[in-house]
Amino acid sequence: MTKKTDFGFDEVPEDEKARRVAGVFDRVADRYDLMNDLMSLGMHRAWKAFAVGVARPHPGERVLDVASGSGDLARAFARRVMPGGEVWLTDVNRNMLSRGRDRILDRGLLAPAVQCDAERLPFPDRYFDCVSVGFGLRNMTHKEAALAEMTRVLKPGGRLVVLEFSKVWRPLERAYDLYSFKVLPWLGERVAGDAAAYRYLAESIRVHPDQATLAAMLERAGLARVEVFNLSAGVVAVHRGFRI
Repeated sequence: MTKKTDFGFDEVPEDEKARRVAGVFDRVADRYDLMNDLMSLGMHRAWKAFAVGVARPHPGERVLDVASGSGDLARAFARRVMPGGEVWLTDVNRNMLSRGRDRILDRGLLAPAVQCDAERLPFPDRYFDCVSVGFGLRNMTHKEAALAEMTRVLKPGGRLVVLEFSKVWRPLERAYDLYSFKVLPWLGERVAGDAAAYRYLAESIRVHPDQATLAAMLERAGLARVEVFNLSAGVVAVHRGFRI
């Protein structure tokens, strides 16, 4: 029997999810950054800055940014660890990875960009001081496998930082649902020409593990001292754990 997984509220064969997610990002890549600003009212910048602060990058360290997208986190890390350090960008989607690579080069920074699946990272064990993934984990087919890979490439004592949409504070659920399922697709249609992509975004958030569940997943991946930082009433959460 073919194994199924979530694609928003739909169930699809596991080997089909990656293709569908790639299609979503291929369609919205050109308007991705503008849509991030519009749909979060610019708050995504503060969320990412907070995640970088929680990661505590130091000059000379090696950082891996998984599902790097248009490279906001990678650029912020590069400013902290360079010169002398390394920042690597990875993404399964070529269009998004190219966008992130070009934006980091435009700022005079050098960072290798590798197209790969987060569930099979092409890096040696214990290579990085810090691994980050921002708004990418929920799109991965086997989240626990991806977290195990991110842990594998961390040095002992290294940090994994996960920035992701999460479970909003209960009194705000009704308003948040209205915004997610009415406003976001409307914006997606008018700005990116694709309401379905942003309907998927809203649905993918609802089926993603909540704060406590994701914290337990980090611990099972081999991370210790796992902490959760709720931002914007739980709309977003940052998880941090240290490799044992």
